[in-house]
Amino acid sequence: MHAADDRLNDGRAIRRVVLFDDAEIDVRAWPANVPAIAQVIGDRGLEFGPGITFLVGENGSGKSTLLEGIATAYGLPPEGGSSHGGRSTRPSESSLGEWLRVERSPDAPRWGFFLRAETMHGYYTYLDSLGGPGGGLHEMSHGESFNALLDERLNHPRYTAGLVCLDEPEAALSFASTLTWVASLHEVARRGTQVICATHSPILASVPGATILELGEWGIRRAEWADLDIVTHWRSYLSEPERYLRHLLA
Repeated sequence: MHAADDRLNDGRAIRRVVLFDDAEIDVRAWPANVPAIAQVIGDRGLEFGPGITFLVGENGSGKSTLLEGIATAYGLPPEGGSSHGGRSTRPSESSLGEWLRVERSPDAPRWGFFLRAETMHGYYTYLDSLGGPGGGLHEMSHGESFNALLDERLNHPRYTAGLVCLDEPEAALSFASTLTWVASLHEVARRGTQVICATHSPILASVPGATILELGEWGIRRAEWADLDIVTHWRSYLSEPERYLRHLLA
């Protein structure tokens, strides 16, 4: 009994996402026919540990679709923003978020933030419309605005704990900025915030102590950083780019 109580009060914003019993799913159609999503459906959900979980995989592997479904099931704006505000201009998300229910630890904070790289301009416009601090992100470069969000929203003491969902944040980041994010995400997790991040970046995925889930034709599997395809391919290319280029440019 005490062990069960400990699990229920472990502070995770998301213990597990589970499938609603009455979810209407056509397993032959997208997104249910993506192997990773099909596995979540077949397993009736997916569990998440504390700290940081990285979702990695090729384009089309379902990592962004899965992340978006989790974020919307948690109650975050599908185009990005916080649980305190955001906006939606054109619905484009899958039905996955409607199929999933979030199991939370009872005392976990409800605050959350969803950074979705390709639609954050809408969130910036929303902040400008409010006036006051937090606006002005449109006047920054893409990378500068992401770094400002990191400092003022994701890694700020007033937002300790809760859930942060990140969809390919490296799209805006230089090498140096990516290293800053590695350090900051480590700090965010240390303070108790749960992070789920879809990424193509071997640098981001190297945060110590993170759980890595690799998505592909096999579905979803746990992986070690050194064994990831993105790590192997980057190492190989950077050590001998001509081996790739002579085939690509022939």
